Amino acid sequence: MAQLSFYSAEANSPARGDLAGLLCGPGRLVSFGGVTARLSIPVDETWRGRALRAALGERGVDATLYSTADGLLLRTAFRRDLTPLAAAWTAGEDKTCPAGLTLAGGSLRLWVLAAGSWIDGSYLLGLDPLAPDTHEPLTAAVTFCGLPANPYRTEDGTPGLRISGRRRLARLAELVGRPPSAAAESHWPAGSRVRWTA
Repeated sequence: MAQLSFYSAEANSPARGDLAGLLCGPGRLVSFGGVTARLSIPVDETWRGRALRAALGERGVDATLYSTADGLLLRTAFRRDLTPLAAAWTAGEDKTCPAGLTLAGGSLRLWVLAAGSWIDGSYLLGLDPLAPDTHEPLTAAVTFCGLPANPYRTEDGTPGLRISGRRRLARLAELVGRPPSAAAESHWPAGSRVRWTA
């Protein structure tokens, strides 16, 4: 298990490259003239927005949580230091998955913060419904880091990657580290837990 600890979020300092985890989920980048870029992440609950804002701050990126007609949105300002991320994740005007994407604990943690949830005793990493071409390479990237996952759609049609099995869930839990708050605990990966009904 030493290798798992080496790659876990808690064993490594927060890094700017971890922001890729947000783009694995619903995060979107808008570039301005190829000089600056802005990152936006829609979130469905306040705890996610607060936790992500703190996580971005740990990586030197300030963000603001907005309430919009469509729900909550966490958004950065246009920044020069986000242009490499935008270049890697954009093809023309479309969101794309970088070739050879490798996911470690930090990026998986941000993905879980943005779009992770329990479903029928399995864990679901939400995908971007507006970027279907990213789904297959992200399935491969998650599998490559030792978390074989199956494509899944929720009842409302939201796409995701479903991770099942005690050992795989324990591996995911170790990679992403502890939940950031009490509010996050019921949504957080664990080796043996079936989501309970409220």
